[in-house]
Amino acid sequence: MADPDPLDLIARKRDGGELDEEDIVELVDAYTAGAVPDYQMSAFLMAVMLRGMNETESFALAHAMLYSGTVLDLSDIPGKKVDKHSTGGVGDKISLVLAPLVAAAGVPVPMISGGGLGHTGGTLDKLSSIPGLQVSLSLDQYRKQLREIGVVMIGQTDEIAPADKKLYALRDVTGTVEFIPFIAASIMSKKLAEGIDALVLDVKVGRGAFMPDMDAGRRLARTLEGIGAAFDRPTVSLLTLMDDPLGLEVGNWNEVVEAVRCMRGEPVEDVRELTVALAVEMLILGGAAETARAASKMAERILDSGAAFEKFMQMVAAQGGDTRVVEDASRREGTHVTVEVQAGPQQEGYISSIDARVIGSTAMRLGAGRRAVNDEIDPMAGITICRRKGEPVQPGDCLARLHTRDADTAAPFMEAVRRAFAASRRRPDNQPIVVDRLSDGKWSSGAA
Repeated sequence: MADPDPLDLIARKRDGGELDEEDIVELVDAYTAGAVPDYQMSAFLMAVMLRGMNETESFALAHAMLYSGTVLDLSDIPGKKVDKHSTGGVGDKISLVLAPLVAAAGVPVPMISGGGLGHTGGTLDKLSSIPGLQVSLSLDQYRKQLREIGVVMIGQTDEIAPADKKLYALRDVTGTVEFIPFIAASIMSKKLAEGIDALVLDVKVGRGAFMPDMDAGRRLARTLEGIGAAFDRPTVSLLTLMDDPLGLEVGNWNEVVEAVRCMRGEPVEDVRELTVALAVEMLILGGAAETARAASKMAERILDSGAAFEKFMQMVAAQGGDTRVVEDASRREGTHVTVEVQAGPQQEGYISSIDARVIGSTAMRLGAGRRAVNDEIDPMAGITICRRKGEPVQPGDCLARLHTRDADTAAPFMEAVRRAFAASRRRPDNQPIVVDRLSDGKWSSGAA
């Protein structure tokens, strides 16, 4: 295979040209091997984002990223292996609850996750906030743990879709996150490589999502389903709202704490609602339930019984995490300053909305996310929401608490966070989180 000419490919896309499959495979392989520098790949990503990709190019990119490394075969492990992926949200700790819940029902869940992208948090960063927990397991360890306890949650190994691992970090800091073919190729290359039999997708739409509206969300869902079908992997997508943060916690360690509360049956309403909706799809695809009604009852029962939390603790222990701090969050070391943001003079009545993008971006700047590839995550940084959408508010009430290393870091963001909370005289109507469902190429309203 000839060496690619990155400059020619950049110029061709810049000028609106199309690339064939060989061009894309060669470029991805060369970049993965280190023969193409970050600055040229950054230019290519931007040119493609501005000019677009046709269906053939999109599939070629996913194919090249998938086969840049090892594609696992888990057929020797009993049961249908089912995973879930979210396209990125604010306060989205669903995987932490969902994976052990489904595994507790007997459906194996092999999950390879990524870190945060832009203003959205990543499952890997949340897991890494648990002291001692290892997210870098070998493939042999990955197999062993899946076989023994039914759930494993790790980051990408050097063998799994290494092209995506490099591109994922580069997109995060070059303004090229939101492009549908990039998102689809990134998701599916990891998920298809991890050895799954079926996949459930949480495609988020709204202010805090990478897909700002329903049409964009539907396009992404169709692209993802098309790739899944091409590789003979049943794929179900739920379109879910991401205008307001999920739950009350945004960050890493504080989201783990909230996930644990949910797994212990405590009322974390929107987190539980979405977890159960996604669990229904996974349990049906995994053969643990035949109907949505039966699957929903099973998921609720597992949460209420504490079985999901028991499975989560097994996973934490197996991956070297400190189960004592998971059991009792007060044991977690780390001194941080908490700064309270209070409602202003005009914020009276009911909270009508909370701008998830502002909250997510602020949490990132407080240290919960990355602005540059090599930035270190502060596991304790984040935001606690004091007033949920629909709750009464009056001037002086706590809207949010900012957690950071020092008050000076939080000070520049306090007014932006205050403005992220809109208030109205009328209590807003409740909206279901799940708005659409795509399965076998057909759309239906709401969850199954």
